Amino acid sequence: MRILVVEDEVDLAHTLHTGLTAEGYSVDLAHDGRQGLWMARTGEYALVVLDLMLPGLNGYKVCAQLRREGNATPILVLTAKDGEWDQTEALDTGADDYLAKPFSYMVLVARLRALARRAATIAPPVLAVGDLSLDVAGRVCHRAGTRVELTPREFAVLELLARRAGQAVSKTDLLYHAWPDEARDPNLVEARVSALRKKVDAAFHRQSLQTVRGTGYRLVDDRELD
Repeated sequence: MRILVVEDEVDLAHTLHTGLTAEGYSVDLAHDGRQGLWMARTGEYALVVLDLMLPGLNGYKVCAQLRREGNATPILVLTAKDGEWDQTEALDTGADDYLAKPFSYMVLVARLRALARRAATIAPPVLAVGDLSLDVAGRVCHRAGTRVELTPREFAVLELLARRAGQAVSKTDLLYHAWPDEARDPNLVEARVSALRKKVDAAFHRQSLQTVRGTGYRLVDDRELD
């Protein structure tokens, strides 16, 4: 089971990595909010351990953004902020559990096990636009029953378009979604959309990924155009 730990205290992050690895988990680390957001979006994680006071993007914003995008990965907040208002805001923002520092390692592991059990009873979200489907948890794309291999960036672009199917999505929104910690160069989006068109449209003789002049792109069920 893969866990993402987003923690800017390097020593603590590595301690968690060592301890959770010994428990049998596969653990990835991120040391700032933007990196954590990108990894949570593009990785296949069963659980996220998230600090609140992070450089770049705080934990509240990371959690809120993931929930706005429909990412249902269980999130356990692990933070030195232990006030009632802090806990309330974190849980209302979308966190599933909250543990204040200093903490009991045994309690942390027990809570992660509880979150994993709870998540196992919930089916992962699948986005469908016509015969194009995206398994968000598995990061897998299918068109007309055929698997389409996508890079993490391509999947991120297509995922946002699928979440807003039929709507025009700006290049700015796509840049923020797929490249949260990099320069805002529209050419990044254009290159990925061009690659996506070859993979999910041209290969199947379809035209579902449309350009919206002056705005960006739109994903539609092109079977309705027949």
